[in-house]
Amino acid sequence: MSLQREDLIVHATTPELTDDEVRTIRGDFPILAETVNGHPLAYLDSAATTQKPRAVLDAEREFLERRNAAVHRGAHTLAAEATEEFEAARATVAAFVGADVGEIVWTSNATEGINLVAYGLSNAAFGDGDPALAVGPGDEIVVTELEHHANLIPWQQLARRTGATLRYLPVDDDGALRLDLVGEVITDRTRVVAVSHVSNVLGIVNPVAVLVEAAHRAGAIVVLDACQSAPHAPLDLGELDVDIAVFSGHKMLGPTGVGVLYGKRTLLEALPPFLTGGSMITTVTLDRAEFMAPPQRFEAGTQRVSQAIGLAAAVRYLDAVGMPRIAAHDRQLGARLAEGLDAIRGVRVLGPVGVERVGLAGFDLAGVHPHDLGQVLDDRGIAIRVGHHCAQPLHRRLGLGASARASAALYTTDDEVDRFLDAVDEAAGFFGVRS
Repeated sequence: MSLQREDLIVHATTPELTDDEVRTIRGDFPILAETVNGHPLAYLDSAATTQKPRAVLDAEREFLERRNAAVHRGAHTLAAEATEEFEAARATVAAFVGADVGEIVWTSNATEGINLVAYGLSNAAFGDGDPALAVGPGDEIVVTELEHHANLIPWQQLARRTGATLRYLPVDDDGALRLDLVGEVITDRTRVVAVSHVSNVLGIVNPVAVLVEAAHRAGAIVVLDACQSAPHAPLDLGELDVDIAVFSGHKMLGPTGVGVLYGKRTLLEALPPFLTGGSMITTVTLDRAEFMAPPQRFEAGTQRVSQAIGLAAAVRYLDAVGMPRIAAHDRQLGARLAEGLDAIRGVRVLGPVGVERVGLAGFDLAGVHPHDLGQVLDDRGIAIRVGHHCAQPLHRRLGLGASARASAALYTTDDEVDRFLDAVDEAAGFFGVRS
């Protein structure tokens, strides 16, 4: 496809992908032709990990077969070609999220990226970074009550290491952030505000602009978990004005084992390294080392070269389809999921109704453990997620120990959603929810 990508906003008039286009897209994903328990696979677990198109599989395989070598090392032809393709992948990903190439750091996943920043802030006082970034007693770190554990536990640990105080912005009974409390929670003591762009449980898009404004007014940096937004809508990190952002390749059609840390250039230059060793240094003696400029400063050791190249192929695939149209398709599927589930007796859809949502719906079927529901659906070839989705505090706030979650992607069809809704409705009858 040759649709053009916009950079900032998805308009209500943006056309959705047609049924024919979605069928064409599905043909690029070999696994979607599989059957499970005698039924065609309906894969509704894309928020956990997406499936990979042939373009991604082929890009990684071709590199390994024809140009595999260690990057930034050696003077032979393969090493030069590998380095060129590796850095071209960085440029591709940077353009996709509105960043400069020097602002993109390769990581293993989003979790590593957040830990990199958290450890860097705790080490800033020791001379390898800007001491002004150091977090210590009297400082405050703000998270929200709906964060994935990956954007919570590193900040808990930072507070423990440094003596800082961890605070959180709560959610209301529906799961929406309490924006009326922003002024009380984010203060002149706040050094970091960490927030998910999209909740991986609720599917709702959080008001990042409000939090960025409050954080910057207080002199704090904003760390954005973009794992659930990068695959679903145009993402311009420069326009959002966040200081740090992370996302994972495997959630956006790319390989596992590769993630991205975005950081404003001035912040990366001031941040000390997390992992140290080869490839991230300029000079080493037995007594000390001098580190390279970002992004290489944060890329110690042998890199995930083929995975980065595969992620670049995924980005090109998404761009070719068109992120605005993917977003329109995604919104339509999210509404179809939420409205269809809400119409089933005994189902509680998680998250506020009538707000912007990606193609994801978390829900609870009264009196039925999500694992039991998941097994019933799996018997019918329908793959969903069950559990606490690495968000125990949010589930606790909503009065649940676990939930079920259906999540879509650009290859998801209306028929798959309807098949899923019919199966949930049948399960409600099977478990006696209507009695």
